[in-house]
Amino acid sequence: MRRLGSARSRPKPFPEAIVAAAAALLLWGEVSRAALNDEALQPYRVVGDAIPEPLTGTGGDPMAGRAIVVDRRLGACLLCHTGPFPEERFQGTLAPDLSEAGLRWSAGQVRLRMVDATRLNPATIMPPYYRVDGLTRVGSPWFGRPILTAQQVEDVVAFLATLRD
Repeated sequence: MRRLGSARSRPKPFPEAIVAAAAALLLWGEVSRAALNDEALQPYRVVGDAIPEPLTGTGGDPMAGRAIVVDRRLGACLLCHTGPFPEERFQGTLAPDLSEAGLRWSAGQVRLRMVDATRLNPATIMPPYYRVDGLTRVGSPWFGRPILTAQQVEDVVAFLATLRD
């Protein structure tokens, strides 16, 4: 006879949902100070599957972009992605490998994925790094603020564009 609430009667958790929830908590819990101080979102135009124009008047810094990608508190990219980062342990396998990202996607395509990947895949677990509207379950200190600034998005785009080998 099984007792109500026993371990056998509980449904098993959906692994992707658990990983997505953990990633979201990490991302929202560690929003950068720069993003908190970013005044207003820069306007952008989506053309097809890309945002062809940079969000800022200046190009991105690939070295700063790499630092964001490997920073598990800021970009947290390696929770889901793997890539050419031999010094980083425990890289994710839920999302595309970032190796050769610069060959697979244009800068504009990467930019749209960073800004709001749900425009391409509504079921994605990738958080919108530069969107503030329509989000749910956002901590009050971060409500209305993007995860990354426009410049940080451009830095990541510039870095991923260099991944061509």
